[in-house]
Amino acid sequence: MAKVHYLRNEALPTLRPGYPGNKLFGRQFANGEELFTPSFANVLKWQLSTNPQKAEKKADTWVPQVVDCREFVQGTAEGMAWLGHASFLLRIGTTTLLFDPVLFSSIGLRRRHPLPCRPEDLTGIDLLLLSHGHRDHLDAQSVKLLARQNKNLQILAPLRMTPLLRGLAPGIPVQEAGWWQQYELGPDSPVDIYYLPAAHWHRRGLNDLNEVLWGSFLLRVRATDKLFYFAGDTAYAEHFEHIEKYFGPLDVVLMPIGAYKPPFMMQLSHVNPHEAAKAANVLRAGHVVPMHHGTFDLSDEPASEPIRLLTEIASSGMLRGELHTPAVGEVLPWQDWE
Repeated sequence: MAKVHYLRNEALPTLRPGYPGNKLFGRQFANGEELFTPSFANVLKWQLSTNPQKAEKKADTWVPQVVDCREFVQGTAEGMAWLGHASFLLRIGTTTLLFDPVLFSSIGLRRRHPLPCRPEDLTGIDLLLLSHGHRDHLDAQSVKLLARQNKNLQILAPLRMTPLLRGLAPGIPVQEAGWWQQYELGPDSPVDIYYLPAAHWHRRGLNDLNEVLWGSFLLRVRATDKLFYFAGDTAYAEHFEHIEKYFGPLDVVLMPIGAYKPPFMMQLSHVNPHEAAKAANVLRAGHVVPMHHGTFDLSDEPASEPIRLLTEIASSGMLRGELHTPAVGEVLPWQDWE
């Protein structure tokens, strides 16, 4: 049996009283208390089975609308722009943050739509937030480029991600946090940032299963107390209730909605649109912005299905918060939302 122990960054404050840190079985992080190991049998079953929506998926050529956001990216205005998949550029005061950047296509990850700005436009970034190590959230070429052209960049990462980043961005400061920990940003930061749970897993190579933590981010704007939540990659689990219990209603929630079919393969990794709506309701989200759909072909559902289902859910009144479905590159004035 693998030794069970707990890990956190002892230099950072832990929010939940008595929380010992993230549980590990040997070198593998757990989802809360349980170790989750992706099943190779499920992968094989997926590869050998026929998608019942195969024809529908082939005929579905929908892609998100893309608008140019270079003016916002290179400017100083507050706001938020979706760059596709789970990548967002956010500006709070004079601080610019970038979440989970995947700026290029790579083997097995071909972008279905263009980036709404040029990669070289992404300068002046202060904080790079990396929720976890999967390649559709942490792209090596993107991190290398951002490190080269943002000399004041600081990376906020989960536990045990630093060795991976050292090969991509040598010399860039990295802060690691475990779940329920607050990053140290100093007295002049306009925002407090917390690393919170998600129900997911890690793998980039053959021998690193669950050796790097995964999670979500919550931002509190110091001037207004607005709460902004980036859910990362996650299945539906009890962590949403825990987050709501600790922080109360969240003002803005960025929630994944895609890559959920077939369920036997995806249900322990990703939420479907109905689960996404349920999670947003549990979090008492005032505003909901969907992500993790439309950019990459990762699963069996047709391209337009996630956003169509979520829109239907919202129209039926089953989503309590206000739904925003931006074009890629569209600038959202989330700081002004009530």
